[in-house]
Amino acid sequence: MYSLSIQGGVPLEGEVTISGAKNAVLPVLAATLLTREPCTVRRVPNLSDVAFMGKILSSLGARVRVHGDSMTVQAAKTSGFGDYELVRKMRGSICILGPLLGRQREARVSLPGGCVIGSRPIDLHLKGLRALGAQIAIDGGYICARAPRLRGAEVFLGGRAGPTVLGTANVMMAAVLAEGVTIIEGAACEPEVVDLGHFLTAMGARIGGIGSPTITVTGVPELHGAEHEVIPDRIEAATFAVAAAATRGTVTLRGARPDHLSAVLDKLQEAGARVDRAGGALTVGAGRRLRPLDVTTQPYAGFPTDAQAQMMVLMTQAPGISIITERIFESRFMHVSELARLGADITIEGPSAVVKGGKPLSGAPVMASDLRASAALVIAGLVARGETRVKRIYHLDRGYEQLDRKLRQLGARVQRLQE
Repeated sequence: MYSLSIQGGVPLEGEVTISGAKNAVLPVLAATLLTREPCTVRRVPNLSDVAFMGKILSSLGARVRVHGDSMTVQAAKTSGFGDYELVRKMRGSICILGPLLGRQREARVSLPGGCVIGSRPIDLHLKGLRALGAQIAIDGGYICARAPRLRGAEVFLGGRAGPTVLGTANVMMAAVLAEGVTIIEGAACEPEVVDLGHFLTAMGARIGGIGSPTITVTGVPELHGAEHEVIPDRIEAATFAVAAAATRGTVTLRGARPDHLSAVLDKLQEAGARVDRAGGALTVGAGRRLRPLDVTTQPYAGFPTDAQAQMMVLMTQAPGISIITERIFESRFMHVSELARLGADITIEGPSAVVKGGKPLSGAPVMASDLRASAALVIAGLVARGETRVKRIYHLDRGYEQLDRKLRQLGARVQRLQE
């Protein structure tokens, strides 16, 4: 197991290239199960979650080849039984359920795992697939689904915390090979869902309303192979943008999509950071003085829950009181106790964190609880005086491609150490 040793106090300066989006590439790779023909996916990030998905596809009978940042998958034959130990470790693996059901009308997939950030039920996934005609039961930790015939239907996928991203993906992927027309109301509008929709369309699917709350899928008899380039990771871009402002540096984010980051960039500017969208690059730098914020996480295009922890670190550096309210996941303040070890003054009041900012942070050993909390602790370590040791960074390797190397390119004093 590895940890990161960070010597803080150095402003980040320079350029960094944003990798392909983890949350986009996983359902795109799952969608390759919908055809017998080869599919090539480009800008695939080198992440442990992606490696897990490759192993899952292989366990289902697909041939997986990796060449550079491209992955070619050909699922000429498939088995409907996902490897239990592989699938249960990664929540994103649930997105193989829709493609398997759509192609072979049967699937047996273990209940998914992932970060411990609160309840993330899959009831909306199952609701949507049942509406298409699937018979589903939970047995021994497996989701057992059968559908001798899939038929188009009207499905509402809005939930307590908003639309379900992976649920929308699963229903879309099952519906592309169903008979008739499926209308998904309350569909997720995230760029990752749009990216999947574009890939499915390239494979021959007939999908309308991509990126809107109402998606219409007209089933086709079969799909064919296609090539696709994954969108850049908006959360990685947001993380580097926040880190630039927090360390009082200036970083250019090559390959980032500002149109996917509107809510984050708006809050950074409100906090006093400089944001420059010149040409094809996005540059974020420190302003004269940081200001406190009121931030509430929301479904896209609102402020993303995946950037909440990072923004909280920035607010520890802004004199005054900031309020950060989490509306997506009820247990996504687990980083607060670890930030307190570094000297942050944060209290939890219901769904909100009250940050009393402007106090210096000092290095200390901290423990990462999940992927985005890990990123927040790294940013805090970059800001803090002295050494911060971030333990259990396997979370980081799930969602950030070579984060420590990229930070060193920007001047950070970061070392990966064997525990």
